Amino acid sequence: MKSYSIALIPGDGIGHAVTDAAWQVLEAAAKGSDFALEGKRFPWSCAYYKQTGAMMPADGIETLRGFDAILLGAVGWPAEVPDSVSLHGLLLPIRKAFVQYANIRPHRLLPGVEGPLKAKSFDILCIRENTEGEYSGAGGRVHQGTGDEVAVETSIFTRKGVERILRFGFEQARSRRRKLASVTKSNAQKYSMVFWDEITAQLAAEYQDVEVVSYHIDAMAARMVMAPESLDVVVASNLFGDILTDLGAAIQGGLGFAASANITPDRSAPSMFEPVHGSAPDIAHLGIANPIAAIWSAAMMLDHLGEGAAAAKVMAAIEATTARGIGAAPGKDRTETITAAILAALE
Repeated sequence: MKSYSIALIPGDGIGHAVTDAAWQVLEAAAKGSDFALEGKRFPWSCAYYKQTGAMMPADGIETLRGFDAILLGAVGWPAEVPDSVSLHGLLLPIRKAFVQYANIRPHRLLPGVEGPLKAKSFDILCIRENTEGEYSGAGGRVHQGTGDEVAVETSIFTRKGVERILRFGFEQARSRRRKLASVTKSNAQKYSMVFWDEITAQLAAEYQDVEVVSYHIDAMAARMVMAPESLDVVVASNLFGDILTDLGAAIQGGLGFAASANITPDRSAPSMFEPVHGSAPDIAHLGIANPIAAIWSAAMMLDHLGEGAAAAKVMAAIEATTARGIGAAPGKDRTETITAAILAALE
């Protein structure tokens, strides 16, 4: 029997509750199957930072390297640790060290979920470049605290980085409806974004079976609201992808349904799966966090591991649950109620 080792990092706030829920569902999905899951928890979080002065230990990356996948809950507790510290101390180092350059976020309405738009049917797969671009971390500040203070934040776009994320998007489009939207702002950013557009055009010649349209970021934001059903695969840079995927979460009913995967496509290192709703300190102790985003992320993990049948069963259980109205509206049902309903549907 195949066995997969999973690193569990619940993190902060509601990350603990939703990770527990996702793990329960994963264990249930593995029962009676031809694979097993072995999970190991790590306490790396803002609380860990307050105790040790680091978001994870110095050997954290090498520790994680031995796992088949990582399931992350949420990171952040801004009242005590600045987001710039928590993000750059845990999440970004993992993405960069394991070259998880493809961030995948699905956006569609689950049965029974009422989104804010008139559109009732759309299925968008956003592919966000995840390791360079506007979040490369290149830059600095000088003359701090003086009238001459200067802050510089430099975007880094490499041919290798842009080409590989676009190629990944083209391959995803081939497996779906063969439509790809490439998002830039090349009318205003005449170097990096024109560069991205040029590489898009070059790759399009290799993927003539895929319909390619280039959009400016502002036009794409409008299209996701006005005509989401017209979109299939959307590929964007780190910053633009970050913004568009939160918009995607909004039109699919909220962050409680926002699943994601940080993929290392060549499988040279573990990929990481996480809901992107954040730690939600305001509701962290109320027991009303929606675990569906975490469970959906766990289904994406199963699919990545090659357990497509189990992933499909988990998704079917989620859909059966929301179709009954459980977990379909923010704050209506308790975390344990939603989890129990999904477990029952899975059985």
